[in-house]
Amino acid sequence: MKRIAVINQKGGVGKTTTTVNLGAGLARRGYKVLLLDMDPQANLTVHVDKRPDLESNTLTNLLVEDVPLKDLVQPTTTANLFVVPSDTSLAGVEQVLANRIGRETILREALEAFPAAKDFDFVLFDCPPSLGVLSANALVAADHVVIPMQAEYLSLQGMAKLLEVIQLVQKRLNPQLQIACVLPCMLDSRTNLSTEVLREIDAHFGSMLAKSRIRNNVKLAEAPSFGRSIFEHAPDSNGARDYEAFAGEFLGMIGMPAQSPRAAVAEAPAADSPTADSQAADATAPTVPPNATPVAEPHGETPGAQEASASG
Repeated sequence: MKRIAVINQKGGVGKTTTTVNLGAGLARRGYKVLLLDMDPQANLTVHVDKRPDLESNTLTNLLVEDVPLKDLVQPTTTANLFVVPSDTSLAGVEQVLANRIGRETILREALEAFPAAKDFDFVLFDCPPSLGVLSANALVAADHVVIPMQAEYLSLQGMAKLLEVIQLVQKRLNPQLQIACVLPCMLDSRTNLSTEVLREIDAHFGSMLAKSRIRNNVKLAEAPSFGRSIFEHAPDSNGARDYEAFAGEFLGMIGMPAQSPRAAVAEAPAADSPTADSQAADATAPTVPPNATPVAEPHGETPGAQEASASG
């Protein structure tokens, strides 16, 4: 099970949009995906058509009351996509856990104790726009980090601090943590500003900069109000094409096949099912009526003998 933290301490850069639509893009390829809403604003919860004010089992129960993860997982309207919702009570977790020893490892331990972990291919954490205990839990539990980044100069300002925190987590708590990519979001290629900022990002991050670009798209902004991913809301939009491309690129980054082996097996024809070749052969074979009487060979002569006598 791959664990992905989608993080940036700056708000409004596309973290929730990326978490939901990357998860949906992976689910469309046959992977089983679990989304964890780590943000007290609960935007991801709304995005997948859940009501934060009506949820009784949320991530707060896991972090504060040690409720098992298996009791919090809920299905979504997208096949293969599941969610652990959030609510506003998550905002108080920082204070509640202030004096708790090992508070940064709560989520990792919960995932290790999750009996259905082997059934999921990916867990995606939608982190809050801060670098407190919630983001720390996600980084300690994660294998890879995806950093959505708006193509604006202010987005560059906090990157040094974020990278410092990631390096600290790598050093002290999670040596396996790696930055998978920096993903440019809300891109307007018509402006010189976007081009210049992309050049700056490329200079700083080099090969970590994703080749995919998430363009400004009104359909991406509309989708949360319908409680749908972009693939359900507007499958022909630029937003759907961009996140479909990124899902494929992301799988290549972390060494996973473009389609889940589980989906490939499901799509393969059964061994005893007719193939196109056998169907074609059946179509050309003569049809024998079910009640037809077999034609007997003339007594005492084989077909070869008949042919010989006929030619003589």
